[in-house]
Amino acid sequence: MIGEPLVFVATSDLAGLVRGKAFAESELAARQTRGIGWVPTNALITCFDNLGDGPYGSLGDLLLVPDAETRVVVDYEDGSPAENFAIGNIVTLDGEPWECCTRGQLASALERLQSVAGLQLYSAFEHEFQLVSPQASDNPAFSMHGHRLQAHFSEVLFAALRKAGVEPDSFINEYGRDQYELPIGASLGIDAADAAVVFRQIVQASAKRCQQSVSFSPIRDLDGVGNGVHVHLSFKNAAGEPVMYDAGGKHGLSSVAGSFIAGVLKYLPEFLCLTAPSEISYQRLTPHRWSAAFNNLGAQDREAAMRICPISGRMQETIARQFNVEYRAADAAASPYLVLAALIHAGVQGIEEQLPLPDATTDDLSLLDTAQLTARGIERLPQSLSEALSRFEQSDHTDAWFGETFKSVYVALKKAELAYLDGLTIEQKCAAYGRVF
Repeated sequence: MIGEPLVFVATSDLAGLVRGKAFAESELAARQTRGIGWVPTNALITCFDNLGDGPYGSLGDLLLVPDAETRVVVDYEDGSPAENFAIGNIVTLDGEPWECCTRGQLASALERLQSVAGLQLYSAFEHEFQLVSPQASDNPAFSMHGHRLQAHFSEVLFAALRKAGVEPDSFINEYGRDQYELPIGASLGIDAADAAVVFRQIVQASAKRCQQSVSFSPIRDLDGVGNGVHVHLSFKNAAGEPVMYDAGGKHGLSSVAGSFIAGVLKYLPEFLCLTAPSEISYQRLTPHRWSAAFNNLGAQDREAAMRICPISGRMQETIARQFNVEYRAADAAASPYLVLAALIHAGVQGIEEQLPLPDATTDDLSLLDTAQLTARGIERLPQSLSEALSRFEQSDHTDAWFGETFKSVYVALKKAELAYLDGLTIEQKCAAYGRVF
């Protein structure tokens, strides 16, 4: 049968989905210059494919331009077409960055981090997901039996990820029903978000090749655990040396890292709708779900919004290379680019304000009342997408970080998403998100 290879140029959009267009592989070099047509109103398409009200309407034209360095070609050698795509930037017809391009927003945030603090972000995304297949079972968590059930899938997935340029760390049969986790290697700057996008696509493609489907939905079963995305963060200086660790610093953190973390925690309620962007995300961000319900720092505490991760070894150089913190109030309904952009902007704000690092909590914050939390500089995170959007809208800082147009478009998109869900039970909402994530 005849066929011609196509390349899909992808954008991780405001709704948390990967959309784009395909063109003939023979045109790739030309498309890296002239791109492929895109429409501003596409930014207002929700994850349910209804359209939000916004400033664009039927007017305007943009370009989606593939970045050659993100090209992925994975041939599964099963007779079906290879996964063949590249991540692109959305730009104006003059080639300028477009305000609602998530990748462009992250590039701007990284420039701010470099300009203000002279730092490079070194980060990695750690995803949880559930496999949906006829052989679904209540396999014991972390069991060899659970691994054996998905041995074929895991081997296909590891091989495919390596072909895609993503380094898999481990395959974990997690606590939830048919839930697995796969950490990947860390990368500098925008490459970390690119890797997260590639990872999700390759997991989905590999599951399909194994006659299964996969769900990254924040929560599929109200009685079970949710699927989170944990973002590991550290910094390097211009020479490539790690600068997050300081043996004499509070909790082992350097002063600049401490102020960055303090900024993330202070402004977390104002940007949470970017990292936990679905209505059901807030079913997961509750006490005792091993997620994040408060804007607190914890030392090896898996219910803290920011967790200081464990390290091994005694040599200072080894410790410095390993030292990182983990942001836990995110899920895969969010674009990885917006997750990192929000964290960077809030952290840099903390550096500019020279905020002191808060104490790491060690107790159950859900037992404290509002006055007790306030006395410790801690607050309960927004408990619904509507509440989180309101905090985002009211924030002057998010205007400065992302621009007023981006902010108005994002809010309009999310309000349309909520309108789609209006009248549904929470179980029906979980099912709706499960179909798209």
